[in-house]
Amino acid sequence: MAEVLFYHLEARPLEAVLPLLLEKTLERGWRAVVEVGSTERAEALDAHLWTYRDDSFLAHGLAGHDTDAHQPVLISSGSDNANGANVRFFVDRAVPQSAEGYERIVYMFSGHDPDAVAEARLAWVALKAENTLTYWQQTDAGGWERKG
Repeated sequence: MAEVLFYHLEARPLEAVLPLLLEKTLERGWRAVVEVGSTERAEALDAHLWTYRDDSFLAHGLAGHDTDAHQPVLISSGSDNANGANVRFFVDRAVPQSAEGYERIVYMFSGHDPDAVAEARLAWVALKAENTLTYWQQTDAGGWERKG
């Protein structure tokens, strides 16, 4: 049974939150795959993770290269797990259908997009029978409050 965390973004955008959650994932000794909705978005996140902080970067790669298996974080628009990740992030309208094969699923969706909220509700129903689910809503200050 996997742990599935729903992150409802409201105050801070994905670009501000995702790098911090990926850093925490790596601190646990886990590998991660970040699944996005399009190749264009994967490329944009790739560029962002190299420059999001002046004093550091987050080691990662775009899926589809010979080095995929060696990447601590892999950004993909597909459903593969080429780096043997323990954690799979779903962002930018990529929606989890299953948690099979992962210790943790992190599903991040925008509270400003009614379609994304509706997809999150459907994903909650689909995943709750087989997994442990928690729901985190972003506070006005950008922190997280557990709601379920």
